[in-house]
Amino acid sequence: METGTRSARDGVLVVGAGEAGVRVATALRELDYQGRIVVVGDEPHQPYSRPPLSKAFLGGKADEDDLALRTPDYFRAAGIEVRTGRAITHIELKDAGGGEATCADGEVIPFGKLVLATGARARPLPFEGASLEGVCTLRSLRDAATVRDRLAEAERVVIIGAGFIGLEAAAVSSARGLATTVVEREERLLSRVCAEPLSRFLRDRHGEWGVRFELGADVRGLVGDGHRVREVVLADGRVLPADLVLAGIGAVPETTLAEKLGLTVQRGIVVDAECRTSREGVWAVGDCTVAPHPHLPGEVIGAESVQNANDQAKAAAAAIAGVAAPQTPVPWFWSDQRDLKLQIAGISNGHDEYVVRGPDPAELTVLYYRAGVLIAAESVNRPKDFMAVKRALAAGRTIPPAAAADLGVPLKESVVDRG
Repeated sequence: METGTRSARDGVLVVGAGEAGVRVATALRELDYQGRIVVVGDEPHQPYSRPPLSKAFLGGKADEDDLALRTPDYFRAAGIEVRTGRAITHIELKDAGGGEATCADGEVIPFGKLVLATGARARPLPFEGASLEGVCTLRSLRDAATVRDRLAEAERVVIIGAGFIGLEAAAVSSARGLATTVVEREERLLSRVCAEPLSRFLRDRHGEWGVRFELGADVRGLVGDGHRVREVVLADGRVLPADLVLAGIGAVPETTLAEKLGLTVQRGIVVDAECRTSREGVWAVGDCTVAPHPHLPGEVIGAESVQNANDQAKAAAAAIAGVAAPQTPVPWFWSDQRDLKLQIAGISNGHDEYVVRGPDPAELTVLYYRAGVLIAAESVNRPKDFMAVKRALAAGRTIPPAAAADLGVPLKESVVDRG
């Protein structure tokens, strides 16, 4: 695809070369957008997929080449300029639209439209000892490579935080036969995103794998031998031996450039359904954003997932290209933890009721309702349940709570129109 005739000042600059940023660029070409497209990322690697980092990559079942989002040949053929290892430090917007971005090395990139896909950064540990060798985060490819190398020589692993990243890492660590402890300040796993039955189910399964949990526990600090971490000290004075500590206490949306531009930020960059920000000609996509809450009017929510990044990217690309927006998709997410495949459809935040679909030591489905209407479900090793809920939500239909609990009837046969 010829790029020489494209005007830089009429083109699109995408800041961020992760899943969301790359998908904006590819979606624009799929929509036959003819302008120049420049994607700038601050990591030195070619654009890569992040979800496998805490799963297949950490477990040694995938390497860097397996993570590639697209090949360099694809980008060249599509006329997409990808610049890695570049940090954009300043952006100036023009009153007439468009603007210029300045890189750390002094290069100035003009653009007609701007997309921020700056992602999120790992939340740092807020106590003494966090800078010791052997204390790691798991957000980037570099992080994951470091953790994978450390796991190869570790014996005692302490993971701080029982979110998805923490549990996925615990699954990899325990599979290696390492003494693995997860410390969580809340009283149960995944307390902010799921109901108690799923928390209990995952705790029991990880416990069977030898993972030890310290719930309702705060960390006072980390202690080393002058160089490398050796102990995790809890607030109650107990000490957990460790030669590898992984921080999994969440992520912080990267909004530095957005704030400098004066965009509306409420933890993340606030966007609408087409990913427009509060400034004309500027869009934002992916983990750096928050959008209108689907169940709680007036509130916003962030959805940190590959599917959300892709869906937002396609919506932003359609708006930039001036074509009809795609139908709003059903949010979905997955997490692999050894032989467990957790799949989530919809957003359960804001539910007022949930139904557990039949007890089973190896499988589980929890369906979430608001005012009697199905809004989400979590399924472990029940892909048919997941697909039934996803399709019902996409069609604007529901599953009556009483029917949902009956394992004798497939969920797809219980889908009905909303009353």
